Parts: sequence; C-alpha cells; structure tokens
Amino acid sequence: MTIEVVSFDLDGTLVDTAAEIALAVNRTLADFGRAPHPQAAIEQLIGAGAHELMRRLLLQIDVDEALDATQVLARFDQHYADTAGTLGQPYRGCRETLQSLRDAGVQLACVTNKELRHARRVLEVNQLTDYFELVIGGDSLPCKKPDASVLRHVLAAFDSTPGQAAHVGDSDTDVAAARNAGVAAWAVPWGYNAGRPVAAAAPDRIFQSMSEIAQLVRTLRATPAFSS
Repeated sequence: MTIEVVSFDLDGTLVDTAAEIALAVNRTLADFGRAPHPQAAIEQLIGAGAHELMRRLLLQIDVDEALDATQVLARFDQHYADTAGTLGQPYRGCRETLQSLRDAGVQLACVTNKELRHARRVLEVNQLTDYFELVIGGDSLPCKKPDASVLRHVLAAFDSTPGQAAHVGDSDTDVAAARNAGVAAWAVPWGYNAGRPVAAAAPDRIFQSMSEIAQLVRTLRATPAFSS
C-alpha cells in the first residue's frame, strides 16, 4: 500500500472556524429580531454545510415558522462572506503538514460540505489555497459527504484508486464518506462532530497531531513492504 492522494475536511480538521461561523449566525439572527445563540450550541450543527446549519438552527428556534428560510439564508450568506476567514485559525502544524505531503509528491484535495465560495475564502485568508490541487464544496457536486460519489470524484480527478487514498476529517460524516468510497478513513480528535468523540465512528486511524499524518504517509511511501 502506498498513499498517493489525501483529502482533508476543512472545518474542525484544518481550521477552527467555529467562532466566525457563530458570529455570522448571530448577526443573521439579530437582523430578524432573534436572540443570539451560544457558540457551543452552534458548533453542534457544524458539518453539513453552512446553509444546512442555518436550516437546522431555524427548526430549533423558530417553532412558529415565522421566518422565511430563503431570506434568512440570503442574509446569512452576506454575513458569512464578511466573517469567513476573520476569526478562524489553522490547527497547529497544518501548513507544515500540507507542505510536507506536497514535498513527498502526494496530491491533496480539500473536501468540505461548506459552500464552495465560503470554503475558498477560508482557505485563502488562512494561506492554505496553494496546497490543494482540488477544492470541493458542498454545492460543487450533486451530492455531499458522506455520499460515495464525492470522494470517488476526487479519485477520478487524480486518476487514483481507493487503495491509494485516504480522507482525513473530524466527524462521523467524514468517516462514513471514506468508508463509502473505499478509501482509508483517518480522523483527528480536535474538531466538532456534534460534540461526540470521533473515535466512536471507528476510523481506521486517529492522529493526535497533524504532523503524524505526514509522518505516516512518508513512511508508507518509503517502505518497500507497503509498495505495490
């Protein structure tokens, strides 16, 4: 086995974006006369894309269905365009790990359920754009993670096979996406995952630091016993 392709989730995996998402959410709620929502509660909803987050939140707080979801989502897009990339921070070792993988000849993709325009903004502001040959947002393809077609699209784009690829994420959704596509399911424990330990999803590996990912990939690529 050798790893030629690694795809990464974005929110909670590469960048801690909860604060800037919460700021956009609460600015949106304020526009419609609703009280702010605690960041910790908003974190529970991260993972299915920003629009889906707002839809789920509306189901929780707007029991009388007085708000027009289309108007709320449009206003949220305006606010998130302003906040995306302003408060988020890449996790320790993020850039160094991506650079190490690139230096080793690994092809990299960022695969997120966040809408593509917002994902690109987060990557740009955090100086991560140039590490990725492919960026897929939640609105880039007909389906989102965990549908198998998403990571299969990555494999096709890189002319690779499931046995040569791994997907790294912080959630049940990422583990399921990897399993559905037949690629290695790798996880990090510092993300959101609706407040649940990602270990409960039984990923193939859990890394305690970003640098461990690059170390493993380099080992697999350098060890003849793992080559095919």
